[in-house]
Amino acid sequence: AFLTVTMSKGIILLSGLNGFIAARAAEAFLQAGYSIRGTVRAKASANAVVEALSQYGADKLEVIEVPDIAAAGAFDEAVKGVHGIVHLAQPATFDIPDPAPIMALVKGSTIGILESASKSPSVRSVILLSSAGAVGSNKEGPYTFTEKDWNDAAVEAFEQLGAKTPGAFIYLASKVIGEREFWKFREERKPSFTMTALNPVYVTGPPLTPPETPEKIVDSARYVWRIMSGAEIIDPPYGYGWYVDVRDVAKLILFAVERADEADGERYISSTCWGPPQAAADILRPAYPGLPIKEGKPGEGYLPGFKAPGPLDFDGSKALKAVGQGFVPYDQSLLDMTKMIEHLFE
Repeated sequence: AFLTVTMSKGIILLSGLNGFIAARAAEAFLQAGYSIRGTVRAKASANAVVEALSQYGADKLEVIEVPDIAAAGAFDEAVKGVHGIVHLAQPATFDIPDPAPIMALVKGSTIGILESASKSPSVRSVILLSSAGAVGSNKEGPYTFTEKDWNDAAVEAFEQLGAKTPGAFIYLASKVIGEREFWKFREERKPSFTMTALNPVYVTGPPLTPPETPEKIVDSARYVWRIMSGAEIIDPPYGYGWYVDVRDVAKLILFAVERADEADGERYISSTCWGPPQAAADILRPAYPGLPIKEGKPGEGYLPGFKAPGPLDFDGSKALKAVGQGFVPYDQSLLDMTKMIEHLFE
């Protein structure tokens, strides 16, 4: 039984509803008066999210199973009658032993959801959650990445190394390939709906539901768990360090649907701050005096206001201008997140 839309601005389809960003995006859409149809591989995996969002009314949220998002026609039923589509269901991990299934999944699901959208006349906008990893690369600085940049270096590395490609580069290459397919579809098919790609850096902030075990902590927050557990304070690995709060990404997703004509054909980098492990330790030590948080070298490796010291940086001004309100600062984002995991230390 599909949702009947009562006093709703329309139905938004979110793929991968149980994901960290998707759950907060669902909350933002519900607060703005939309109904949500979320897809998950297995219905039970969305139970906690559904419960957390139940305050907005059971008739405003529906969950459907799409066991294989890359299968042909996987989203044909799910897109019926929806106003907007946000495609978030993609792997978000660097732990990738074999690239072939990941590449097939990213390409298949991205093209598949667009093909399904083309069959549903109600669809007005499709938003792809891409990544800043599809924008920025490990190039010689000083350089600030903008929406016109592409991380083709990751794809070249993947093409040369194949199955021997390090996991991080497989992940990055998959983001580039997925987003390139998205734009190719727009160019070749000229669909009636608008298309927008969002390119956030690492996403921090509070999950909608608290993780039950340390293993359930979202990948981009694992470093915080390690610092709170007493790990050495080390420099961030390649690509880590830039952050944006999950609630700000949710606002940007809402913007891309609400102001679809303005966002059509655009990419938006979502990056607000630089928070290496040392910055996190400096914030967390006074907040959690009872935990064995190492001191490291206080104040080193970041500039006041949690800005990147260079030589590379991301320009998030386009997204900030689009949303038109201030972003959550890094220290607040971090402490809001740790409130959701502090029960694991009791």
